[in-house]
Amino acid sequence: MSYKNYPMVSRVVFGRGSFNQLGDIIAPKRLNIKAPFIFLVDDVFKGNPLITSRLSLAYEDQLIYVSSKEEPKTSQVDELVEQIILNHKDRPSGIIGIGGGTVMDLAKAVAIMITNEGEAKDYQGWDLVKNPAIYHVGVPTISGTGAEVSRTTILTGPERKLGINSDFTPFDQVILDPELTAGVQKDQWFYTGMDCFVHCIESLNGTFLNAFSQSYGEKALELCKEIFLSDTLSVEESQDKLMMASWHGGMSIAYSQVGVAHAMSYGLGYLLGIKHGVGNCIVFEHLEEYYPEGVAMYKAMKEKHNITIPQGICAHLGDDEFDTMIDVALSLTPLWENAIGKNWEQVITRDTLRALYQKM
Repeated sequence: MSYKNYPMVSRVVFGRGSFNQLGDIIAPKRLNIKAPFIFLVDDVFKGNPLITSRLSLAYEDQLIYVSSKEEPKTSQVDELVEQIILNHKDRPSGIIGIGGGTVMDLAKAVAIMITNEGEAKDYQGWDLVKNPAIYHVGVPTISGTGAEVSRTTILTGPERKLGINSDFTPFDQVILDPELTAGVQKDQWFYTGMDCFVHCIESLNGTFLNAFSQSYGEKALELCKEIFLSDTLSVEESQDKLMMASWHGGMSIAYSQVGVAHAMSYGLGYLLGIKHGVGNCIVFEHLEEYYPEGVAMYKAMKEKHNITIPQGICAHLGDDEFDTMIDVALSLTPLWENAIGKNWEQVITRDTLRALYQKM
């Protein structure tokens, strides 16, 4: 039996105001004055002093605002890489991603593609990346996705929605500053928080479960219950704890896998462009058969926070469109194996998935 030699984020700093240390942290990593740091920043922060006034750009450094309105695409990664290479003679000293899961995934993918030939779509899958990425830093401004800690970067490509899963994907440095999550809208806070919650449920109920993933998953689940079901936390405590839940939830799937909700959410994301967190919520509502306790708890959380989940998004789809979503979902073998077991193909048929999608 061979065990996964899992790569971790090598450095992490946590605390309110820790974002102020970014300049000091990256300074020693500057290769030379012509090798820039590229800051990829969610464009919701344009003109927002919370982020922009605290970025220490120097020399040839470049700030690129990226939209997180849509899920990250392989084509978007390729365009960013091309833009960086054309604008700078020297290879960058590093990529700094500041934003939610979309921006962090883009930062990880760009850092990989600067040192690897071809297009981002060529690396969608497991362990296809040959060369180490350049130095890359993740600064989450919303909590829940686990993108700050995972070895994947989820991208929608021309043929599928699938991560670049590799040992070179994880960040070299992460800055966890709960103050940066202050401006998140309530529904977005809920959707992204539920991404973390679903990570825990799928990890803890999966066939890949082991003591490593269980210890992280149980802690993250405990934090989620506290954040989304109790009334005792202050806003600051809730922000701090959700940032930790996100980290632990990401770690819980590091040594196991996600399951049914994620597989089907990828189908929705690929065909309809539904954002990942919302997609998980839309799917999870209908998964009592697979995760009865988790779904009951999710519904209690949704009710408590008075969140409305989009309904009827598949009502007008034709056969071909259902087939596309089903193809994407079924291509994610490790997720189904974790959720159902080795014999998953006998259990999860195209009809099963179609019937579920039709409810959404």
